[in-house]
Amino acid sequence: MEKYLLEMTEVSKSFPGVKALDKVNLKIRPHTVHALMGENGAGKSTLMKCLFGIYSRDEGKILLDGKEINFVSAKDALENGVSMVHQELNQVLQRTVMDNVWLGRYPLKGIFVDHKKMYEDTKKIFKELEIDVDPKAKVSTLSVSQMQMVEIAKAFSYNSKIIVMDEPTSSLTEREVGHLFKIIKKLTDKGCGVVYISHKMEEIKEICDDITILRDGQWVTTASLKGLSTDEIISMMVGRSLTQRFPEKTNKPQEVILEVESLTAKNQPSIKDVTFQLRKGEILGVAGLVGSKRTDIVETIFGIRERNSGKVKIHGKEIENKTSLEAIKNGFALVTEERRATGIFPQLNIEFNSLISNMTSYEGKNKILNSSKMYGDTKWVIDSMRVKTPNQKTPIGNLSGGNQQKVIIGRWLLTSPDILMLDEPTRGIDVGAKYEIYQLMLDLANKGKGIIMISSEMPELLGVTDRILVMSNGRLAGIVNTKETSQEEILKLASLYL
Repeated sequence: MEKYLLEMTEVSKSFPGVKALDKVNLKIRPHTVHALMGENGAGKSTLMKCLFGIYSRDEGKILLDGKEINFVSAKDALENGVSMVHQELNQVLQRTVMDNVWLGRYPLKGIFVDHKKMYEDTKKIFKELEIDVDPKAKVSTLSVSQMQMVEIAKAFSYNSKIIVMDEPTSSLTEREVGHLFKIIKKLTDKGCGVVYISHKMEEIKEICDDITILRDGQWVTTASLKGLSTDEIISMMVGRSLTQRFPEKTNKPQEVILEVESLTAKNQPSIKDVTFQLRKGEILGVAGLVGSKRTDIVETIFGIRERNSGKVKIHGKEIENKTSLEAIKNGFALVTEERRATGIFPQLNIEFNSLISNMTSYEGKNKILNSSKMYGDTKWVIDSMRVKTPNQKTPIGNLSGGNQQKVIIGRWLLTSPDILMLDEPTRGIDVGAKYEIYQLMLDLANKGKGIIMISSEMPELLGVTDRILVMSNGRLAGIVNTKETSQEEILKLASLYL
């Protein structure tokens, strides 16, 4: 008889207006990596929250090492051998790395924290996992990828039997992904079961042994990955076959809409002397390694970062964009990379999050808001972006990451921008939703919008864009035509100024 570390059987969970889980099963074997896949809103996060005691399930049974469990909190789960590395990192930024690793369970010497032991224990874990981070460094000084590694080390420190990893490579370079896979191998060699949530097919095929697929809150299948093709997995996830990963290119770039000349940000290190043009109806990709300052380009154009020198012209007219508000008035929109930190108001509803960038357009006489117009525009965002939600008043924090992203894109489209800047727009989003966002970008380009898309995913850049701007250490390394370039050429340019 097959031995399982974790067995979740016929787990159900309902919220007002929606059944999030309907008799879902998940069984994890020791020494294996188990992929948990499904479109955004399929129920993956809800299932894990039921495991962790964040949600109380309506029905179903959970066994850990053969014993029935019913965790009442994440702390309860951690102390009993179940840990999770979240996609959206929740760390105490002003505390040290070691503080974050041992938070809530500091080693004590009498009634005082034993800082020496805490430091040594952290160093020991980092050495075993080959993580090159100073335990005494403030978390706020780390890169996102280093923060991710600290979270993995924290999960490791609990000696967990089950470790859930939610989109663990979303902020990692290719080399760091290889390092993560080595860590996962160490965990499974020790007998752990790893639940691996990701939308990246190449990773799933490389690292995972088994797969469970959910769709619309229901269990579809659990199988060995060996016998499954990528097309079969996608078909089971979305309930239909996706013959292409990317829509057919139909946009035709026209005249220049945006000119950026020798743009340099004030606070260094940042971008230096960046020059490029964007055409009406063009999708311009921005590539580069972690730390290449890709994001700094759009933040400087949008007025989030102060400009030191250089010119920005739209339709041939020079503009300043000293603030984000000024940028919006000048026809710019920016979808940020960290949607939870800088994109949404998680406690507020979908209506507020859809309309916040366009509020002045709803003001009538005496500054009274036009509620019917607000309702209509929110409905347009939900319908046109295909947002899965019970209603407009649902807090956006209750939605899956992909549905949150769709609301943010819809919000900016309501401002009728000429130039839409997207920073990692498909990060943490499933293949079906990715395709919808690609199609949306093409539709906007066909309507004459200029689009700048920053992405870490090379297939995405090569599949969607017309040209690719490559950054290296804050400097422009080159601009290539997508049809004529290769992954090798882009990586060579990305390493030019390192």
